[in-house]
Amino acid sequence: MGQSQTDQNVLDRIVLMFARLAGVGKLPLLSGTAGSLVGTAAFVVFPDHGVIYATVTLIVLFVSFPISSRAERILGQKDCKEIVIDDFAGALVTFIFVPYSVSIAILGFCFFRFFDFFKVYPANRIEKFSGGWGVVGDDLVAGIYANLCLQLLIRIFPQL
Repeated sequence: MGQSQTDQNVLDRIVLMFARLAGVGKLPLLSGTAGSLVGTAAFVVFPDHGVIYATVTLIVLFVSFPISSRAERILGQKDCKEIVIDDFAGALVTFIFVPYSVSIAILGFCFFRFFDFFKVYPANRIEKFSGGWGVVGDDLVAGIYANLCLQLLIRIFPQL
C-alpha cells in the first residue's frame, strides 16, 4: 500500500521544515550563513560540550543526509539555497569536543564559513555527489576542518 497524497504532502512539509530549519532557509540573503549561525547558537546554549553534544551532532548529521535528498527532490533543484540543515549540521561538527567561550564560538563560526565558502579539497569534489551526500558532505568536511583549526588553536592558546 502506498501513501495517500495527503500523507505525502504532510511528510513533504515536515521534511521541508527540517531542511529549512523552520524557515531560516527562506531568508532572501545568506541563508547558509544564517543556518551556520543557528548551529553556532546551539553550541552557545547547549550546556554540555562533550559526549552528549557529540551524540546530538551525529544524530543531526545522520538525519540531514536523507532530509536533504528528499528536500532536493521536493524543491526540484540541486543543493537548493533553502536547504540549510547542512550548514547547521556542519556548524555543529565544528564544535565537537571544543570547550565553550565567546572567542571559540566566533572563531569556529568564521572557520566554518571560510571552509564552506572555499570548498577546500575534498569538499569541492564531494559537493558534486548526488542527493544528500553532495548537499551535506561538503559541509561535513568544512566542519571537520574548522574543528581541527579550533583544536589546534586551543592547544596553542589555552586561554581562548
